Amino acid sequence: MMGRLEQGLGILLILIILLDIFLTVLYARLGTSLIAAGVGRLVWASFVKASKLAGSRPGSRQGTVLSFCGPVILVLLVGVWALGLTLGAALIMHPELGTSIRATNGDTPTDFVTAMYAGGTSMAIVGASDFTPHSSIMRLLFLFNSLIGMSVMSLTLTYLMQVYTALQRRNVLAMNIHFLSGCTGDAAELLARLGPEGQFSGGYTNLSELGVELTQAKEAHHFYPVLFYFRFSDPYHSVSRSTLVVLDTVSLIESALDDQKYRWLKQAGAVAQLREASMMLVTSLENTFLPQGAPDREAQPDQQTRDLWRARYDAALQRLRQAGIQVAADGQAGAEAYISCRMQWDHHITNLAPSMAYSIEEIDAAISALGSKGGPSDFRSRLQVAE
Repeated sequence: MMGRLEQGLGILLILIILLDIFLTVLYARLGTSLIAAGVGRLVWASFVKASKLAGSRPGSRQGTVLSFCGPVILVLLVGVWALGLTLGAALIMHPELGTSIRATNGDTPTDFVTAMYAGGTSMAIVGASDFTPHSSIMRLLFLFNSLIGMSVMSLTLTYLMQVYTALQRRNVLAMNIHFLSGCTGDAAELLARLGPEGQFSGGYTNLSELGVELTQAKEAHHFYPVLFYFRFSDPYHSVSRSTLVVLDTVSLIESALDDQKYRWLKQAGAVAQLREASMMLVTSLENTFLPQGAPDREAQPDQQTRDLWRARYDAALQRLRQAGIQVAADGQAGAEAYISCRMQWDHHITNLAPSMAYSIEEIDAAISALGSKGGPSDFRSRLQVAE
């Protein structure tokens, strides 16, 4: 009876591991895995605690510690899968040692460590094990283990390659946004560089490309949730920073540009794609990885926040005028439109950024700049924009 119970537990364990591999590697959807999601959260929580020992404030040492989290999660996940399959096979084989499964040479040990060894080696190559089956059921089990072992190894290697390909594309997107903004992380600077002398005909191509890359990044996180835990020391690599700059750019396009001259740009599909892809990305990550999930409705900012956003809008107008871009004639109405646009997404960024141990000052460069040296009057000099 105990042997049958042991074998039943082994079969159940193998099925759970195979289902988790299927959901993680083949089905590939956010929030569907059985084990992988728990491994990711547990490892991330451990790394966050360890990083706090390296420094109380976010910085280079803390960022360096956290940068190892993603690779460690992948290693542990592969290890959990391998150990689970081996343990499951051992539970099935243990009651059969000495009878249906025997050592190739000499007596057959019947301890559980020997069962682990037999189960593990049976998942390598047929005939490589030191144990041989002596019943039809055990022969089928050895064959099944061998097929499972080779299949899981192939799927795992393919999965790892795809994860790092998606990570590389996400980093390219982040660097493109960083460089287009003149390495400032400010949407006003990005918009000024896309429309020099008020001409967005060439910059529209960049907006279209960013829209495609953001959509790819959204789908990459949907297929490979472990990407969320690849955290780099430089904040401009973060999803929070990339989406904030993009959403702020869209908000400035809709509120700060002259409605008559740039109506075509405001109604362009690329601008809508940037907004929708960014919002879907941040809300998907919130719903999956944050305990509280995404906020149900737009946050109502207090007066201090509204004043800060208004100052940010005024500073952006200065930079756009300097670039020769015609801005909205009614600055008051434009500021209210900007605040209304920002209310739709700002709370998502402030909700998501701390979950990856970034401060909002690291993520929102424009607001951070306004918070220093007293205001927007020296905005351009603080962002090192040439007069």
